Amino acid sequence: MNIDIRSARAGASVALAAAAIFGGASAATAETAFTVNGVDVDSSVVDMYLESRIQRPADQATDEERAVVVQELTDIYLLTTQPAAEKLAEDVRIKAQIELQGRAVLAQAVAADYFATNPASEEEILAAYEEQMSSAPAQQYKARHILVTTQAAATDLIKQLEEGADFAELAKEHSTGPTGPNGGDLGWFSPDQMVGPFSEAVKVLDDGAFTTAPVQTQFGWHVILREESRDNQPPTLESVRDALKQRVEQTKFTAYLETLRTEYNSNN
Repeated sequence: MNIDIRSARAGASVALAAAAIFGGASAATAETAFTVNGVDVDSSVVDMYLESRIQRPADQATDEERAVVVQELTDIYLLTTQPAAEKLAEDVRIKAQIELQGRAVLAQAVAADYFATNPASEEEILAAYEEQMSSAPAQQYKARHILVTTQAAATDLIKQLEEGADFAELAKEHSTGPTGPNGGDLGWFSPDQMVGPFSEAVKVLDDGAFTTAPVQTQFGWHVILREESRDNQPPTLESVRDALKQRVEQTKFTAYLETLRTEYNSNN
């Protein structure tokens, strides 16, 4: 189970809209918007269903949008207040669906409440940033590559390079990768952005040197030219703050959920 803030909020909206189908939701502050076959439809149900349909706050809805939603809800309540509905509501599979949707609403609401009441602190964000920086590669590389489907083809390209062929021109002519038309140019990258064998090959090259043996990855066979290298330029804290905040909060929630699992397992 992996719930984040956005999924918790979105899930609550969708599931509460579904709640209208299965008899409506009530709240202490809700008012009756309209009645269908003796069943009061709360204004909160109307607003929740409206927001799920127009994907913005209910108070921003136009009169036309609200009218359409009221008609849709009326139809839903007309169908679910028919005699057949009472019988169908006892069907095992339908009861299971209602139970699951209700539990999903509540689970998402509990998750959203946890995120809201346990925000990442500045200290936690800073610690996550420092951890990320400590594990960041020391260098970045600028490279080109030629990707082919066989080892023999890669070996032949290396031979041509050793004889003085231009790397970029060979890439344009032979590379099957998306960078082929650009002469195999990969731009600047950190080793952790590439698959292992590729990164390892780049790291042991000197600037201006190409691989003297084909490098195999899951994509095929590579001939690699390392053009330049430089010290890694880590992102600023502010540029990654939002991502780190989400990561910290997700980690805290995962730990909370694991605690619940442990307590449950120890009691059963």
